[in-house]
Amino acid sequence: MADSFSQLYIHLVISPHKYSPINSKHEQEIYKYISGILMNMGHKSIAINGMPDHVHIFVGLNPAMAISDLIRELKKSTNSFINNKFIVKDKYDWQKGYGAFSYSQSHVSNVYNYIINQKKHHKTKSFKEEYIALLTKFNIPFKDEYLFDF
Repeated sequence: MADSFSQLYIHLVISPHKYSPINSKHEQEIYKYISGILMNMGHKSIAINGMPDHVHIFVGLNPAMAISDLIRELKKSTNSFINNKFIVKDKYDWQKGYGAFSYSQSHVSNVYNYIINQKKHHKTKSFKEEYIALLTKFNIPFKDEYLFDF
């Protein structure tokens, strides 16, 4: 009997609403929580990092789950976690939408380093510049009105 085999590396980008940025003193706990959610859903958490206005998640995707379902569950769970665990000025919530970019095994190390070095990277490039560069690199057509609220 044949089995199914896959190797799917996906770089996800999500962004909280402007009124609820990720607080730097809680970010590592939030990233650990995201990693736990991924593992509980059968995915492999490779790297998670970001800035107050966005998060990069690099995941070995379990093909049994659609990316849209993964994002929906991830946002729902982290909303609850942040709203219940931390004192936030307003109700914490993510913006609609996400970026999802696929990579081959030969790019894993580069993507990992890119995500781990987000703080350094954003000393010279804004989130909007970074996100548009990703969309352009992957030849994804877009309209400005459908991008995140930067």
